[in-house]
Amino acid sequence: VGIRTWSRRSIPVYTLSFKEYVDFKKQDSRSEKELLEEYIRFGGFPIVALGNYDEQSAYQIVNGIYHTVISRDIVKRHRINRQDLFDRVVKYIIENMGKTFSASSIARFLKSEHRTVSAESIYNYLRWLEQAFIIYPCHRYDIQGKSILKTQEKYYLADVTLKYCLLGYNRKMLDGALENIVFLEMKRRGYDVYIGKNASKEIDFIGVRRNEKVYVQVCVRLPENSDREIGNLMEISDHYPKYVVTTDSMDVGIDNGIRIVHLADFLLAEYW
Repeated sequence: VGIRTWSRRSIPVYTLSFKEYVDFKKQDSRSEKELLEEYIRFGGFPIVALGNYDEQSAYQIVNGIYHTVISRDIVKRHRINRQDLFDRVVKYIIENMGKTFSASSIARFLKSEHRTVSAESIYNYLRWLEQAFIIYPCHRYDIQGKSILKTQEKYYLADVTLKYCLLGYNRKMLDGALENIVFLEMKRRGYDVYIGKNASKEIDFIGVRRNEKVYVQVCVRLPENSDREIGNLMEISDHYPKYVVTTDSMDVGIDNGIRIVHLADFLLAEYW
């Protein structure tokens, strides 16, 4: 999490990719898939990757980084008076990582908790979190109309451990964590990343880079009825690469031209 600025342009400084994480652990005898399990749980902050921390200690370190950025880059810079409200909004955003919501829906939720905050303030909080590279927006893209849609975007975190350090880790978070990891990898590789909308169907991610395009569905394992993962991709009529990314080695292969790949192989692949 950080910013490098030349002139007026801000450049995101990403945490470690899985490939970089594996390089950090080159003295480790574990397999890439075993290291992937650790990467999903411990994230990509270099200070954590270099140390031999238990889970609680790792999340305490990430929590310290998070609160430093929040305090320095947002609360002090923008003179937020009601930090309790700001913290509650941030917690809501992190809890709903990878889900669609709006400033208005957050305001309504807070009202149900007897907290009052305007949609305008929430828009500002979202913008400031983006500027501090705590969160990244992912807008929807209409595949048929070839246009970016202005509503129902999702947000992903600069590192999955930003969620764990505030909420703890449990297996129910795995689907969202895998999406977050794939989203960040696509961003690192220079893609503009969108949620794909194809009529009533959704594609997890569309990556657009100059004249290239790639479609990606993400799942922990491929269900027996894989209509959402494979069927949704088959309905796209162009010839750009299409992937289903999973953590189940038994699922890998090719189905109707769609490549089903293990997450570790997808993250380590030189090109896609």
